[in-house]
Amino acid sequence: MRLAKLLIAALMVWSLYWAAASWGLRSGIAAWFAEQERRGWQAEFSALETSGYPIRHMTRISRPALADPGTGTAWRADWLDLASPAAWPGKLDLHFPASAQRLSYFDQTAVITAQGLQASLHLAPGAALELEELALISAPWQIARSGETVLSGASLDLRMVQSDRPEVYRVTAETAELAPRAAWRRLLAANSALPEQFDTLALELTVAFDAPWDRAALEQRRPQPRRIDLELAEAGWGDLRLKAAGTLTVDTQGLPEGGITLQAENWRGLVLMAVRSGALPPSLRSSVERVLSLLAETSGNPRNLDITLGFSGGYVTLGPLPLGRAPRLIIR
Repeated sequence: MRLAKLLIAALMVWSLYWAAASWGLRSGIAAWFAEQERRGWQAEFSALETSGYPIRHMTRISRPALADPGTGTAWRADWLDLASPAAWPGKLDLHFPASAQRLSYFDQTAVITAQGLQASLHLAPGAALELEELALISAPWQIARSGETVLSGASLDLRMVQSDRPEVYRVTAETAELAPRAAWRRLLAANSALPEQFDTLALELTVAFDAPWDRAALEQRRPQPRRIDLELAEAGWGDLRLKAAGTLTVDTQGLPEGGITLQAENWRGLVLMAVRSGALPPSLRSSVERVLSLLAETSGNPRNLDITLGFSGGYVTLGPLPLGRAPRLIIR
């Protein structure tokens, strides 16, 4: 009898804790939306519901809509599920609907549909809710604009993991069967038609920011990159192959300094792709091809090229060739 009473008492205490934590989660979500509205955002939802008793909290936000006028970005969906262990809500999984989500940047809107799209956030205990790990995974997905699919893939795996230094994160990305729309393939095709899908697409890098990612990154200012160690970026598309690795430092204006070593197979096709995509002015194409041809000849294989993409003084160079102004690496 004594054991039974203790079990009943423990169950009652746990039930009270679960109910209080559930109420706290819903109140916290509602307060966050209200705070964003006070800051000038559009931030709304139609309902909040919690389930998952006794070991989890599963909170559904129905018809969420967020818009930040400062950056011109907006997002809305039919629902968003937040799931976490009842013992610690800082280990959070976000489940997105298979129905269409709309992501806008000023007057441009993309419609995202994905099967099993899920984001995982591991937050450190404390008021700042510092990000320890972020992951985004999905089964088949696609992005459409104006009713046309512009990008799709069979899977997606993005991860950002905090290191021993709180402002340093390791970032990895991999996607399978990435397929740009047919019009892009025709535009970018060099000597022959590009296949429908990429053969390989992967990324591994370590980024040092000027501050850790925490709740202030969403509510106030985004942490900005100050050092980027690119361990590997690899892409394979038909007979085009490109690998990259190197280190960049970034100043307070967002201007990078450093170099990225590029290894390219069928480099002439990559030059033509750069011209057709607008990355390289057509007027520079012949000069670039002449210089790169000389550099490729010295390597012993005229189809392949090892060269450095340099960033210095606000400008970009490809080997000895000036390419123009460097992009500013600023997270809005």
